[in-house]
Amino acid sequence: MTSPFKHPISNALTSFNGAAVEPDESAGQKSGAKVHHLPPSIWKRKQGKAKSPLDVAIEASRDFFFGEQLPKGYWWAELESNVTITAEYIMLFHFLELVDFERQRKMANYLLSKQTEEGFWTIYYGGPGDLSTTVEAYFALKLAGYPAEHPAMVKARKFVLEQGGIIKTRVFTKIFLALFGEFAWFGVPSMPVELTLLPNWAYFNMYEFSSWARATIIPLSIVMTSRPVHKLPPPMRVQELFVRPPRPIDYTFTKEDGILTWKNFFIGADHLLKVYESSPIRPFKKKALAMAEKWVLEHQESTGDWGGIQPAMLNAILSLHALGYQNDHPAVARGLEALANFCIESDQELVLQSCISPVWDTALALKALTDSGVPPDHPSLVKAAQWLLDKEVRKPGDWRIKSPELESGGWAFEFLNDWYPDVDDSGFVMIALKGIQVKDGKSMNGAIKRGINWCLGMQSKNGGWGAFDKDNTKYLLNKIPFADLEALIDPPTADLTGRMLELMGTFGYAKDFPAAERAIEFLRKTQEPEGPWWGRWGVNYLYGTWSVMCGLAAIGEDLQQPYIRKAVNWVKSRQNIDGGWGETCESYHDRTLAGIGASTASQTGWALLALMAAGEAGSSTVARGVQYLLSTQKGDGTWDETQYTGTGFPKFFMIKYHIYRNCFPLMALGTYRNLTGGQG
Repeated sequence: MTSPFKHPISNALTSFNGAAVEPDESAGQKSGAKVHHLPPSIWKRKQGKAKSPLDVAIEASRDFFFGEQLPKGYWWAELESNVTITAEYIMLFHFLELVDFERQRKMANYLLSKQTEEGFWTIYYGGPGDLSTTVEAYFALKLAGYPAEHPAMVKARKFVLEQGGIIKTRVFTKIFLALFGEFAWFGVPSMPVELTLLPNWAYFNMYEFSSWARATIIPLSIVMTSRPVHKLPPPMRVQELFVRPPRPIDYTFTKEDGILTWKNFFIGADHLLKVYESSPIRPFKKKALAMAEKWVLEHQESTGDWGGIQPAMLNAILSLHALGYQNDHPAVARGLEALANFCIESDQELVLQSCISPVWDTALALKALTDSGVPPDHPSLVKAAQWLLDKEVRKPGDWRIKSPELESGGWAFEFLNDWYPDVDDSGFVMIALKGIQVKDGKSMNGAIKRGINWCLGMQSKNGGWGAFDKDNTKYLLNKIPFADLEALIDPPTADLTGRMLELMGTFGYAKDFPAAERAIEFLRKTQEPEGPWWGRWGVNYLYGTWSVMCGLAAIGEDLQQPYIRKAVNWVKSRQNIDGGWGETCESYHDRTLAGIGASTASQTGWALLALMAAGEAGSSTVARGVQYLLSTQKGDGTWDETQYTGTGFPKFFMIKYHIYRNCFPLMALGTYRNLTGGQG
């Protein structure tokens, strides 16, 4: 088989500036050409409106988005995370013996470019050194030929050993090391493949895991059954990252203080599972492997993706390899091609994205342009709306397990992910589509009707919404040794519940609608004592509060109620001296940092939108925030933003959406002008 590195890689973002292109499924070709529709200046001149600083800023931002729209009508910007995603890509190709040395050189360059002066790697810009991330980057560089004596490696190794070495790394890092014999498999928490046989009514069945955990764990359970080891030559090994030669006791899990704790119970259960796994008598193993294999094959999209995320895709490929599938088998080849399509390549660097977000990005851009006054019949908006409509999910996915009677509908995050649409993308897509004058309005209305029905059907018993599943609330799962990322479930959260209220309000539902009443009650219960709401999918309390405030306003809640004024006062109290808002990712670890951080364009946009939703458009606080955005905008209509303001897994996996720094300021400025007629 030709190395996957030889496949066409998306040439998107070769200058690392934002836009990418959709793979053409029919021809396997990719085009980076931009589409330029009728310039907005033509219809703006007809309005004869004087250009204030606010108008100029909005026009510049708007023109930037028109220039970034891709030929098929969508927007797609980089989704940046940490270096483990690319490091594991290097590991995969060594494990499969499919190394392309030129591509590997570029990936190594990328890894080195992200190393800090101190020698470690972080999970977000400006963050503290992260042990597991640094170990994975070090190992990948070793595989790429960098010797232990290289200055970058010396600094990294010093940090790793100071932090306790390989023994202290997280579970997924240990699994990748175990694949190459650099860590003992018996030191990895158990996840027997027989768990796939548990019926859906069992307390611990695969459909009680979050969608992303399920899509990763099922293939991993196949790999962990065979425990494969790809032996490395001595120069590539990383035994120097152990503080001392490991002893059997080093592979045990640290117990909590006290005897009767759930964590300690599950550590004991893990010991029993290891005894079972080592037994030559496993009567259900063959049946479980067959079921897991079938699940993996069934859940592969026609484009080769699994779950739309790198962990699921990479581990699915590893699972097929463990089952004896060759590298040129269609399922493996399509999977490798799907990973290649997640890549961003320049002359000197290659980075693998953890996920891609074209549907989300397009909905955000469409909403920003609408808020900024672009007419609903403008060709760019119509084309984007039609592209989104064509991405509607009409197939039943994993959500059907808990909602067997619910009709399919909604949207996913990626180009194609029929198994996992989500309520956040679905809600925002429909909000963005409202009023756009597409050619077939009846068809759009049908898609929106189905989408709203699907979203309402995904409401959990407690009145809130999770992202991909309903009632995915078995919190005990986050106590098992495998769950050191604390992300094995997808419980309802305030930010998603706020989005659903905004969806309902946008399409005419009132606050006395039963689903809305339950959602408002959920939000009142989850409000923080100081006034904000925690944000699951964006950093952090500013994000959650923005989503909730927009939802409450849209559904018609009385904005003068004390709990809402408390939230308003909290947002105002977090405004920085420069007029903007910011919040560090560390607020997930330390609540005292809620709403505190260097000002960013995206988070300032969220704060402004939250305040304006609450009736504060005329306040001096909002005026100062608007002035911050006007003063920090660049000449090309964009804003700079180094901070990560998106969230994958709170505390452990942070994301930088490159579109955020531009779409949310435009939404805020457009909304401000609509509400005040402000001259900026």
